[in-house]
Formats: sequence, structure tokens, C-alpha cells
Amino acid sequence: MKLDSKFFDRLRVKPDENRLLRESCPSCEWQGCKEPGLYPAPKGRGQEGKYHRFCLDHVRQYNKSYNYFSGLPDEDVVKHQKDDTIGHRPTWFIGVNSWSRSRGAKTSGRRNGFAHRFSTLDPFGLFGEHAASAKTPGSEPARPLRRLERKCLRQLNLEDSATKAAIKARFKELVKRLHPDRNQGDRASEDKLREVIQAYNYLRQTGLA
Repeated sequence: MKLDSKFFDRLRVKPDENRLLRESCPSCEWQGCKEPGLYPAPKGRGQEGKYHRFCLDHVRQYNKSYNYFSGLPDEDVVKHQKDDTIGHRPTWFIGVNSWSRSRGAKTSGRRNGFAHRFSTLDPFGLFGEHAASAKTPGSEPARPLRRLERKCLRQLNLEDSATKAAIKARFKELVKRLHPDRNQGDRASEDKLREVIQAYNYLRQTGLA
């Protein structure tokens, strides 16, 4: 064997995995540990964004005893948890600022002017002060009928303005008239009866009957 052979210069030994980790990662900060510190652990309250570096075993041990509120009075803990709900940002009640009140006074007349000039028809009484004028005591504004609702009313030989009582009464009348038992067992009107029942059921689902 020739120790000065040119092939010895080409030999390479693949380092073990732990050695690669130790060279590429910082060491574990646990006292006496030389393992790679692959796992971050928060340093604590007042040092947000800063982390220790531990190996797997020591980060588990650290997390078991970690307490963000360590040394903090109970009142401050409650306050901190309450502020968490708003992201620790300041909040104000609506209208407490003086500039908002003065601004509201300046613009109220303008808003009223716009409302007067560009009043919107509100048949359902949904928008503010127009709601009172759109409704009469003891009555509800009628909504436009859908195409299928109008078709079902025609199946019952009724107009668009038919009330719930009228729809129910007409349904009972047509069922009695078209039922085979009232026609000596004649089934010629079964299709019409089926249409009447389907129309009435749909009107009930939509709230018209």
C-alpha cells in the first residue's frame, strides 16, 4: 500500500448529521448542553420578539415551567388579558371627542338638506324617518309578488290582492269540488287537484297563505 498515492487526496468522509447541525445552528443555551439549538423559546414578558435557542429536550423542559405573567400582580394580569381583546390599542366611546361634535353640528344641516332634496321612496319602511310615513297603524306594506306566487294565485282563481283568509277558503272550496270522492270516483280532475294542492303549499311556504 502506498501512502503517497494520489487516490488518498480524493477521499472524502461524509460528516455525521449531528456535526452538520452543530456547524449550521447555534448551540443550545442550556447550561452544559452542546446539542444544536434548533428550537426557539420566548425570553419572557418585556422581551417580546426575543428567543432562547434550545435543543428538543431542553425546550420541552423550559416550556413546562414558562409563565409569561410570572411576578406580575393579579390586577395587572386581569388588565392585560382584557386589553388582549382589543389588541392593546386605545379605544374611545363614539362622540366623546370635541372635534366630532363640532363636525357633526356643521354637517347636520348639510345632511338634512340632502335628505330633503333626494328623498327616497321606501315602500317597506326600512330607512329611518321614512319608516313612519311608509306604514299606517295596524297595517304592513305589501311587497311585490314573485312570478311563481302570482301563478299559484291564478291556479286558485284569485287576484294578487287576495288575503290569507281568502286563499285558505278558496283552497278548501276547490279541494271539495275536485276530490274524486265528491265526483262519484271520477279521476278526471285529479291533475287539477294536484296543481291546486301544490300551489297552496307553495303560498304557505312564502307566507302568503
